Amino acid sequence: MERRRRSAPHTFEENIAAERAKLEAQIAKLKSGPQRDALLRKIRQLDTATHINEWLSSPGLRPPEPA
Repeated sequence: MERRRRSAPHTFEENIAAERAKLEAQIAKLKSGPQRDALLRKIRQLDTATHINEWLSSPGLRPPEPA
């Protein structure tokens, strides 16, 4: 039996960027309407997720030091 090769794991940022690019390609094909609005809403959610991830991984956030 052949073993499938696994690609290297993608980072959160790479996954978000790939999903955003996919959605933008779909939006380019659509005219104004509810489907396009839903995809734009998803892109805004991805942007928010990116900002939250940047905030959480910033050096300004540190766990409390043990007393």
